[in-house]
Amino acid sequence: MATVDTTKLASLGLTSSSTTTKTASTGAIGQADFLKLMTEQLKNQDPLKPLDSQQFLGQLAQFSTVQGIEEMQTAMGSMASVMESDQTLRAASLVGHDAMVTASSISHTAGGSLDGEITAATSGPVTLQITDSNGTVVRTLQVDATSAGATNFHWDGLTDSGTAAGSGTYSLKAVTGSVAASDVSKATSLEIGVLAHVDSVSIESSGLTLNLAGVGGFPLSSIRRVS
Repeated sequence: MATVDTTKLASLGLTSSSTTTKTASTGAIGQADFLKLMTEQLKNQDPLKPLDSQQFLGQLAQFSTVQGIEEMQTAMGSMASVMESDQTLRAASLVGHDAMVTASSISHTAGGSLDGEITAATSGPVTLQITDSNGTVVRTLQVDATSAGATNFHWDGLTDSGTAAGSGTYSLKAVTGSVAASDVSKATSLEIGVLAHVDSVSIESSGLTLNLAGVGGFPLSSIRRVS
């Protein structure tokens, strides 16, 4: 372990005990300590080789800049915390409402139904296919898009045979045109939005998450519409 030359410390007006205590308590010097060191350096400089005062001023300016940045970071952190709290309160007000999110699968409960919208590429017929977890097509719906954009759809929870679809996970796929069930998988998918009930709000490391019944958790930014 290296030893401390107390003679040199004394020439600067410092002692080993005070230096050790300061380092242990803070790990860094403050502005007052920095100015004291600068003053001691000026007092103990070689009169035949005086130090450039501009260097000291530059060091002081740099120290002040760093200190200012640290204070700004602290202020920004406080502001971000306030904004996050405000956003949490706003998100909490969505509990009990229905939210529209983009999804390709849902968790269906027997006897339930599903509402949503398909982003049609053009006006005309659109085919929506609903498939169970075994890959079996249980329902094929045809909806008519009056124009490109959002087109509403409703699934009553029944299969093509008219019986109630059982509880489970179902996949959704929408394509342009009146497409046969066997050809839907080959066509280009259209974006589907589903309307789900907001059960709760969670604060995750990635941000606020809305927990939607039968759909799962979605970040607040992914919500397309609330009703």
